[in-house]
Amino acid sequence: MRNYAAPQDMAAFDADQELGFPGEFPFTRGIQPTMYRGRLWTMRQYAGFGTAAKSNQRYRYLLSQGVNGLSVAFDLPTQIGYDSDHPLAAGEVGRVGVAIDSVEDMATLFDGIPLDTVSTSMTINATAIVLIALYVAVGKRQGVAPKQLSGTIQNDILKEYIARGTYIYPPRQSLRIVTDIFAYCEQNMPRWNTISISGYHIREAGSTAVQEVAFTFANAIAYVQAAIDAGLDVNSFGQRLSFFFNAHNDFLEEVAKFRAARRLWARIMKERFGATNPRAQQLRFHTQTAGSTLTAQQPDNNIVRVAVQALSAVLGGTQSLHTNGRDEALALPTENAAQIALRTQQIIGFESGVTNTVDPFAGSYHIEKLTSEIEDAARELIARIEGVGGTLAAIEAGYIQRQVQDSAYKAQLAVDAGEAVVVGVNRFQTDESSSIEVFQVDPDLEVQQVHRVRQVRQVRDQGRWKVALDEVGRAAQTSDNLVPPIIAAVESHATVGEIADTLRAVFGEYREVSLD
Repeated sequence: MRNYAAPQDMAAFDADQELGFPGEFPFTRGIQPTMYRGRLWTMRQYAGFGTAAKSNQRYRYLLSQGVNGLSVAFDLPTQIGYDSDHPLAAGEVGRVGVAIDSVEDMATLFDGIPLDTVSTSMTINATAIVLIALYVAVGKRQGVAPKQLSGTIQNDILKEYIARGTYIYPPRQSLRIVTDIFAYCEQNMPRWNTISISGYHIREAGSTAVQEVAFTFANAIAYVQAAIDAGLDVNSFGQRLSFFFNAHNDFLEEVAKFRAARRLWARIMKERFGATNPRAQQLRFHTQTAGSTLTAQQPDNNIVRVAVQALSAVLGGTQSLHTNGRDEALALPTENAAQIALRTQQIIGFESGVTNTVDPFAGSYHIEKLTSEIEDAARELIARIEGVGGTLAAIEAGYIQRQVQDSAYKAQLAVDAGEAVVVGVNRFQTDESSSIEVFQVDPDLEVQQVHRVRQVRQVRDQGRWKVALDEVGRAAQTSDNLVPPIIAAVESHATVGEIADTLRAVFGEYREVSLD
């Protein structure tokens, strides 16, 4: 069997239809005519830990080192709508991200950071509507109107049922929250990306590259259809959709994956949803290097892995990039590890020369063949999901979850058998122990955060707080948009947990589907 691509593989390839020009439909070669010759991607570093004050210090450090966009990691209690003093939050406060309980925490998190000039990405889903309300409230405190705020809220709840698990409400009620955010931002926050539809976590859970694209777009189709059903204009809200992909180990497959995804999404938006505005057809995406590929053994090897993965994202045409720290298989990154990760992006951007040409892989026999194969396979998988009733039905039946679990199992078997080589783990091991500095969160920060949220509850205007929270509950029982009453609630010092509990009382909670 021939193990290389050749001209005959391109016999049916129509360059005008499959490639076009950079900045033109179907955007295979990128969404901007000049790509990085005009402007480099946004260099973000995902960060957040402990209290808002501690995370604020890290953000200021990253900005001083050349980061031009913030990416906020929230702790698990914040992600699933529990305040820091809730019994289920014990031991998790500030561990995997920053603890945010109230508008006071959010104000501290962005203290000294001008929200009219800094773009902020927030990785939050089940409580996304509360966090965007907090961001708007803090912007107002800084004198920044909602229309001036720029950034992204992840707000991708469907992938939580598939891969990640930080959901609260059932899928259909969660979709209502997502479309409420779409509608509010369309009217009030024109510079804000209302969702970051994530394949990253699907890939981290063990999916293949094709599954990452297909399941991400299946979710995206559900969001777009829900927005259209809610009366929104696809040519308007479609411009504010963004995506989040994983940059994994197979370098050439990843480059082709990004190009295939861009082309497939443009066709979905044009052919399926009738989008005529080119900006509504474009796939704009953030990329993060693959955390699941990092190893605790020989952690310095992770610097190389991250560099290769980041380069695939750049050659694939990403708009924004986060590079993982070498120590993230062990703990949250230290400042030194975060700096090396950022320098990796800067070296690619300013020293490697790959940014001087738009889509340098265009016309490569192998890349074009692989791009088409990934697009075709993803389209076929999307059709299968529609054959079982669509994304919501597939999630509720556990169909997509099973597909990801099966792929993860096969991948692990390959590693265990030595068929898939992991350098330093199943080959090229050493007897030397690796000793590197590991970041540790001070346990006293949890005590401080518990005290802080209780103090907020004690000093607030109880009458104003109750009226605002009651209005959230009332809006949840109607078709009224939830964002305005939640903004009023956070401004009255209602906490994240209190607002989430108010919605729980109306929407109920989701229970995971058994895959046995």
